[in-house]
Amino acid sequence: MILPRSAFPVLLSLAALFPLSTALKFDLQAHTGYSNRYERCIRNFVAKDTLVLVTAIVSGQKGDGQMVSMHIKDAVGNEYGRPKDIAGETRMAFTSHADAAFDVCFENQLVSTGVSFNPTRHIELDIDIGADARDWSAIQAQEKLKPVETELRRVEELVQEIVGEMEYLRTREQKLRDTNESTNERVKWFAYGTMGMLVGLGAWQVVYLRAYFRYLESFLGVMGWVFGGLTGVHRSKHLI
Repeated sequence: MILPRSAFPVLLSLAALFPLSTALKFDLQAHTGYSNRYERCIRNFVAKDTLVLVTAIVSGQKGDGQMVSMHIKDAVGNEYGRPKDIAGETRMAFTSHADAAFDVCFENQLVSTGVSFNPTRHIELDIDIGADARDWSAIQAQEKLKPVETELRRVEELVQEIVGEMEYLRTREQKLRDTNESTNERVKWFAYGTMGMLVGLGAWQVVYLRAYFRYLESFLGVMGWVFGGLTGVHRSKHLI
C-alpha cells in the first residue's frame, strides 16, 4: 500500500505518541499446589515474524519459600518460553510465528510453609514489540551511527510497522467484507428456497383439499342413494 507524502508526518506523530511497548506493575499472591486458575496473564497482539522482548522484574529472592514461574504462549498453540523460579530481572526475546495474540502468564507457588502471612511477589512487566525491542545502542556502536541517525532509523522502523499494521487491518477488513457478502448471498438464496417451498406446500394443500372434497361429495352422494333405496324397500314392506 503506497501512502501519500502528507501521511508520513501523521505516522511520525503516531509513532511518537503511541510506542509499541507496554509497562505493568502488579502483586502476585502465592498459593499452594499447581493450577492454571492461579495464573495471571497479560495479553497482547503481535504480527507474524515480529521481534518481542519481555522483561520481568520480580521482587524477592530464590529460596524464600515462593517460586514464581513465567509462561509465554500465543493463541494458536506456539510456546515461546517457560522459565521457572525467577527472581530479579528476567529477559526473554522471541520472534512471533503467527499473526495472533500472545499471553505472558505468571504463577506464584508456595513451596515452603515457613513464610509470612499472605505472601506475595511484586512484578514489573515490560513488553517491547518491533523496533522498540531492538538494542539500538548496539546498532549505533556497530554501524557507527550518530544519535540523530539512530533515532531516525528507529522512527523509520516504527513507521514501517504502522504501515504494515494498517495493511494488515485493510486485508482483514476485506476478508470480513467478503465473508459478510458471501453470508448475505447464502441467506438470500435460503430465503428464496424457503419461500418456494412454502408456495409449493400451499399449492399442494389446495390440490389435496379439492380432491378430498370431491371424494367426500361423491361418497356422500353414494351413501345418500344407498340409504334412499333402503328407505324405499322398508316402506314397500310396511305397505304389504
